[in-house]
Amino acid sequence: MFAIFTRNWWIFLLRGMLAVLFGILALIWPEITLITLVILFGVFVLMEGLLNLIIGIASSEANRRWWVTLIEGVLGIAIAILTFIWPDLTAVVLLYFIAAWALITGVLEIIAAIRVRRMIENEWLMILNGVVSIIFALLLFIFPGESAISLVWLIGLFAILAGFLLIILSFRLRKFRNEEARMV
Repeated sequence: MFAIFTRNWWIFLLRGMLAVLFGILALIWPEITLITLVILFGVFVLMEGLLNLIIGIASSEANRRWWVTLIEGVLGIAIAILTFIWPDLTAVVLLYFIAAWALITGVLEIIAAIRVRRMIENEWLMILNGVVSIIFALLLFIFPGESAISLVWLIGLFAILAGFLLIILSFRLRKFRNEEARMV
């Protein structure tokens, strides 16, 4: 599994860059309409899901637990499809979709980090990203009635933080890949 992560380090980088871009857009336009928020969130989760699906499928031959990443990808795609099918969702329903996605993603990221802890130093980046996702989800579940602007700011900040953690992780994975290549 670790070899697949290092070989596909660029997917983590792309996921991080997409998250940061999404977060910045959410902060630049906090008065975004619900439809626009639905579309932006749907595109973000769809891309995240597709990239996780790619990692899951790519690791199917080398890793017995490839299905964890595959499930994360499928769930992300499913959440994205739901947001596109019902674009007129209320902010509270959208909030619960976002919270559920963040909670599931956070738990699965922690599971993945625990699985690779013997193969990578400082796997705490993956764990921290999972914890950030879980905290974000819990805040959304606890405070569902907050204004749409607050929701957009919270989503934007979460996406930027999670994105930077994924970018840092991607460079660490690339470094390990380069070190492995020099040893061969």
